[in-house]
Amino acid sequence: MSIIHHTKTKGFTLIELLVVIVIIGLLAGIGIASFQGSLQKGRDSVRLSTVKEVKDAVIRYWVDNGNYPGTTHSYGEGSPNCGGWDSSREDTDGDGISWVDPLVTDGYLESAPRDPSLDSSSTTGCGNYDYYRYVAGSYGCDATRGDYFVIGIRDLEASARPAAGSPGWSCPDRNWQNEFDWVMGKFRK
Repeated sequence: MSIIHHTKTKGFTLIELLVVIVIIGLLAGIGIASFQGSLQKGRDSVRLSTVKEVKDAVIRYWVDNGNYPGTTHSYGEGSPNCGGWDSSREDTDGDGISWVDPLVTDGYLESAPRDPSLDSSSTTGCGNYDYYRYVAGSYGCDATRGDYFVIGIRDLEASARPAAGSPGWSCPDRNWQNEFDWVMGKFRK
């Protein structure tokens, strides 16, 4: 007569497997959220670098020409959907340059910068980058300092308004920091 030996096989129970799956899911969720935050910070770094490049181009334009690029309407841009601002989302005059046309056509920028993600999804009618040149004395600013320009980033994904490090810009009758996450301006004089 033969004796059959039953050996108990070792393995995981269904409950143990479910617990492991839940833990892996939680860790993956945390990793994805952290990765998403890193992507947002990366796009914000590109935005800040881009707007500083445009600011430098505006200043080089001023050094060479004695004034800032014209009012947006003087070169055919200025979105009616965006209060007349020259916006990175719209090519109002249809020349293939969405904004800061004189800086591109005169060689101060290779091309008009585009936002890494938000220009195509914006629902405000404005692009994420905006430029406007104001005449001297606008919004109560000191007219003796001449005309001035304002450049802003409407949305930074990883920070609140105003963003830390935003130079800010205001006149007695208007504070652009309430309209942009990052903004700066400069008088001609």
